[in-house]
Amino acid sequence: MKNSIKIDPFGFREYDARWLYPDNINLEGVTHLGKGLGTQIKSHTNKENPRIIVGHDYRSYSEDIKSALKKGLLSTGCFIEDIGLSLSPMVYFAQFNLDADAVAMVTASHNENGWTGVKMGIKKGLTHAPEEMAELKEITLNEKFTIGSGNEKKISNFQKIYKNDLIKNNKIEKKIKAVVACGNGTAGVFAPDILRGIGCDVIELDCNLDYTFPKYNPNPEDLEMLRAISKHVIENNADIGFGFDGDGDRVGVIDNKGNEIFADKIGLLIARNLSDNHRNSKFVVDVKSTGLYTKDKILLNNLCQTIYWKTGHSHIKRKVNEEKALAGFEKSGHFFFNQPLGYGYDDGINSAIQVCHLLNNNNKLMSEIIDDLPKTFQSPTMAPFCEDNEKYKVVDELVSKIEEIKKNKDKIDGQEIEDVLTVNGVRFSFKDGSWGLIRASSNKPSLVVVTESPTSDDRKKKIFDFIDQLLQKTGKIGEYDQKI
Repeated sequence: MKNSIKIDPFGFREYDARWLYPDNINLEGVTHLGKGLGTQIKSHTNKENPRIIVGHDYRSYSEDIKSALKKGLLSTGCFIEDIGLSLSPMVYFAQFNLDADAVAMVTASHNENGWTGVKMGIKKGLTHAPEEMAELKEITLNEKFTIGSGNEKKISNFQKIYKNDLIKNNKIEKKIKAVVACGNGTAGVFAPDILRGIGCDVIELDCNLDYTFPKYNPNPEDLEMLRAISKHVIENNADIGFGFDGDGDRVGVIDNKGNEIFADKIGLLIARNLSDNHRNSKFVVDVKSTGLYTKDKILLNNLCQTIYWKTGHSHIKRKVNEEKALAGFEKSGHFFFNQPLGYGYDDGINSAIQVCHLLNNNNKLMSEIIDDLPKTFQSPTMAPFCEDNEKYKVVDELVSKIEEIKKNKDKIDGQEIEDVLTVNGVRFSFKDGSWGLIRASSNKPSLVVVTESPTSDDRKKKIFDFIDQLLQKTGKIGEYDQKI
């Protein structure tokens, strides 16, 4: 790599690319990334001049990054259609609406200021998975670029087309009072208008764009953001609170009493609400999600099937596409709605709309709807340190160990393991619906541990103690970020 080009190889993540700018990537590095991406798109589409939708989020440096990226794409022969300031889902929607060959969205999502990145995709509705990211990294770092003659056009007013698409089929009758929080991120231009458009009474919280993020990062898993929404919901006697991340593909939900509702539980409520009109549907959820889906009476009565799959928005999105599932729900707040509800990609505003339909169809408050779900005792996501070069080996070892325990009918807290799922680490469950999960983190030197029991808090804890003992015996585990 030439001296003036800076591009840290670690920026190529499992599903997208992210760097600290300008420390780990400079503008020449971003142009290189554009050349790599353009070359990759040409090879996958077999087109000399593939059409690429490009957009950017509201950060002080995002337009500079986008210009550098476009320079690289143009040099390979790509025809760029720039839709300007965007949410990630707006870029994904534009690929369908304008029938383009690929997308490149300049965003670092909910990361702190100083971060930049690109979310990319070729097949409509899907984003790069680990294989495509590995291929892009190899092309870019080894400079295996094609050369061509590209061009560029600006698509003006696309924001309106995107907003209208979400509003037109989603009108609600009930006047739902919703706090809409955007943490001064890009969703502030979109979410209030769209939710007002479907019929909500919107109370805005930090919806003015400010790339310094003066209060907190726009991240629906950030406790500061959730507390601010909660306070606003209670003060305004609102029915619901929504918090959107920096690029608008995730949503966090607060009920009318100011309590946060975990995304996997919201997913189950949405699935129940949809299942009445969409019998025989499939739903995809990630392995960190509640075990309630499999035994849910409403889903079973409506002959719906739930598939547990690998954690990661790219994995769930692909599985929803492959299974022709009606929807997919990831515990981090990425929800995916397939036709006729959406185009299969994650859109935080569409997710909020589905929650509004849930409220519209029930003569109950959000807190009452949540109370209809069986109570479960759920651990937070816990991450014990484990070296990157060790973590997958440790998980493989534990998969064998747990399969052996099941085979020998050994008991944990008086129960035998009934089922072992190994699509992503190992998730083992018991007859009463309790379960434990151990998997390798896809983006940090750590493992991921989650446990849940519908029976008791004590059983949840006993399953964790069992996992922790197995982990300690490996001798490869460091400190946990948090523990129960």
